[in-house]
Amino acid sequence: MKIGIPRALTYHNYYPFWYGFFNKLGIEVVLSDKTTKQIVSKGSSKVVPETCLPVKIYVGHVLNLLDKGIDKIYCPSIQSIDNKIYNCSKIRGLPDLIRNVVKRDFTLIEPTLDKSDDANNFYIYLQESVKPFGITDKKLIKEASKVGWACINNYNLMRQSGVEHNKALSNAIKGRVVLDINEQEYPIHVAVVSHGYNLYDDHSTMKALQKLEKLEVKAHTAEELSIDQMKNGIKLLDTELYWANEHEMTGAAGHYLNRANIDGVISITAFGCGPDSLMIDRITRKARVLKKPLLNLTIDEHTGEAGFVTRLEAFTDMLFRKKRASILQSLNEQIPEPQVIQKEDNDRVSR
Repeated sequence: MKIGIPRALTYHNYYPFWYGFFNKLGIEVVLSDKTTKQIVSKGSSKVVPETCLPVKIYVGHVLNLLDKGIDKIYCPSIQSIDNKIYNCSKIRGLPDLIRNVVKRDFTLIEPTLDKSDDANNFYIYLQESVKPFGITDKKLIKEASKVGWACINNYNLMRQSGVEHNKALSNAIKGRVVLDINEQEYPIHVAVVSHGYNLYDDHSTMKALQKLEKLEVKAHTAEELSIDQMKNGIKLLDTELYWANEHEMTGAAGHYLNRANIDGVISITAFGCGPDSLMIDRITRKARVLKKPLLNLTIDEHTGEAGFVTRLEAFTDMLFRKKRASILQSLNEQIPEPQVIQKEDNDRVSR
């Protein structure tokens, strides 16, 4: 039994759980290849030009799995993650989109998760996920869910402890927790605010995190924060949670903008994303009030790497210069003013 999971969109949030869950039930998880220009091009050819980049990439990954001979594709409709906390339309309507644009013979596994609907609970969602494989034993499904939770909890633990994304993911799906934390000291610290499906897709963001590493800049992301920290971050921006993926944008930005050790914030969003445009506006206003440097980067399938890297380099260079100026000013303030010693009058000395 094999199930294909596109390496895009919700994969970046839930894959450790899905891997542990399906693997426990004896279902082999097959991932699409990493995003390439060809995958983006194939996905783009199936949808209208106005479609956002993450969806174009997702469609391309579905086609990639079909080309591999995988005839069961997992494409859940995740409506909401909590009561009246909704996902954007591209994630909610993903199965409908795929069904209408990919005209090939395959089974689309499309369970619905809607925590705003009491009748649609989490275990019904899991039962729908494995029904096409003939698995109906509720006790077995519940046991498999525990393995899935253990897997994603291990991943979150490692990420919050500072373990790099790929290392944490690799260890989590092997059932291990390895806290090999990088203790290197960095002169500059920045927060990179973005959705996981943008940030961890190396083709979309042109390995932005690795490029910052080469520039001797430590990048901090939403995955290093707890849910409570991100909820407080949303409050610090004087707003309320509405979008399901707002934690990793508004919540992370609100938290990092108020941290003294963060020298600047970089946001990366896909062109044409409505929810993100509202979040970025609020983040920009708060950054201006707090006088925290902010770089907003927008990506689409036509974004050139040269211009993208140039903006990153210019921003980090500005942060380095600002840090040096601050250190010099602090040192100057610590140097005491020279004391002027006045000579006494000769006559007074003789007397």
